Amino acid sequence: MRNRGVGYGLAAALGSLVLSALTVPAANGTAIRGHDEPPDPEIRGTAVAAARAAAEGIAYGPCPDSEGLPETVSCGSVEVPLDYADPDGARIALTVSRIAATGEPSEHQGALVYNPGGPGASGMFFPLVGGLDAFRRIAGAYDLVGYAPRGVGRSAPLSCEEPERHIKAPSASETYPSPAFKRERVAEARAYADGCARRSGAKLRHYTSLNNARDLDVLRAALGQEKLTFMGASYGTYFGALYATMFPSHVRRMVFDSAVHPAREKIWYRNNLDQSFAFERRWADFRAWVARHDGVFGLGTTPGAVARRYDEVKARLAVEPAGGKVGPAQLQSAFLGAGYYDGYWPVLAKALSAYLRGDEKPLVRQASPREAWAAESENSRAVYTAILCNDAPWPTEWAVWDRDNSALARKAPFETWDNAWMNLPCAFWSPPRQRPLEVRTRWGALPPVLILAAERDAATPYEGQKELARRLKGAVLITEEDAGTHGVGGGSNDCVNAYMEEYLLRGEAPVRRASCAPHPEPDPVSLERGMPQPGLPRPAV
Repeated sequence: MRNRGVGYGLAAALGSLVLSALTVPAANGTAIRGHDEPPDPEIRGTAVAAARAAAEGIAYGPCPDSEGLPETVSCGSVEVPLDYADPDGARIALTVSRIAATGEPSEHQGALVYNPGGPGASGMFFPLVGGLDAFRRIAGAYDLVGYAPRGVGRSAPLSCEEPERHIKAPSASETYPSPAFKRERVAEARAYADGCARRSGAKLRHYTSLNNARDLDVLRAALGQEKLTFMGASYGTYFGALYATMFPSHVRRMVFDSAVHPAREKIWYRNNLDQSFAFERRWADFRAWVARHDGVFGLGTTPGAVARRYDEVKARLAVEPAGGKVGPAQLQSAFLGAGYYDGYWPVLAKALSAYLRGDEKPLVRQASPREAWAAESENSRAVYTAILCNDAPWPTEWAVWDRDNSALARKAPFETWDNAWMNLPCAFWSPPRQRPLEVRTRWGALPPVLILAAERDAATPYEGQKELARRLKGAVLITEEDAGTHGVGGGSNDCVNAYMEEYLLRGEAPVRRASCAPHPEPDPVSLERGMPQPGLPRPAV
């Protein structure tokens, strides 16, 4: 799933900052049980690991320089089993970050744990959100806790290839790939899957969404929390939903921001096809906005005209890469950001416009691979690939991929094939695949959870967010209408943020559904002021 990891509401806002119930859920209604339940050894193993973590706690101290965090943030670690069927066997350490609650002790409500998604993104930055207006009162009540999930950063990191190879540029991207280009990419996907297996060996099979959910319960116990208060964005909503299904009696409050479609038949092949289709609509939204501001950008007065200018740039870069580094694939990667976050729209449109006027520097700044982030980006993709490939069955015949993506590209050409290439290693994956857990809870088994959604979200289409609300009985869905930012909590919509704050501070939410008007469209002349830079290292994208 071509996810950039961190929720874009938080990513945009952070751009302005200086840079113990340990029992197993019972069978009497706390969770759906039967053939969908994870095997008993993993359930028992989670309880053993959680009890051990509760006794040990987390010893906080200064964060390593490699985390890039200010002195106000403390860091520690929690040990989890590599394999929950063998909780006394090999263990791995997950890094944890924290800023303690800033309010009076009487206001303290425990720890708020955050995951930004990916898979492959680190949440170690999360405690810094307490400096944002949307989180200031929340930071008074909660310890803000981030962590790097298994495989990410310093948490038993995964790697599938050399970082230098991962960011090599320029490279090609064909909207309607030729047979020769397809053969080349199939060979690359096979080699990448082999690299993952060779570098990680037998441990690779244990990097899964189910284990991420189990790790979350161990972290809850290590934090001394009888019940978990959790906020997850994007992919973080999926293993958060698994947690709610597996450990409903351990849930206090949960916020799901830009939720993944949880149906087992969608995990993950079908979800990726749906995502590619949704990106086409969001790409059209961007082009329509650029066309409305032709007086600023000069890229055409219709969405079709803007698309032709984009295609012109892509063709020219195939012949002569900008700055020697930006080819068609780098252009596509940068402009994919327009589908995630409309705050990118002005700076991307400006870069395209400048290139066509003979100035390639803005485009080079936006689209060139960041060598300083090579290792982080490679690690993120490795974790993304391992988790998605391990989580569920994937088609193993290239003919199926070719058929499905060729048909989809006729309707949604912008993102389809690049997304397919990103996930194609799963066709050649050697570790055993799991059958996804059916996400679902019974009425009364789970406290009300809050789902934040943007109606035109491309990365996690809206239908999937409504489906999660149907499956987690009692869930409340807050929709930002006619908007498409991926990750809306903590962003620029005060209405959404008010619902989030009311829920986290007081546990109060609308009965079932509520809507917010969209945040304002970006100002075309604001350009780069206060905006995060596209080209952030994205987990597996």
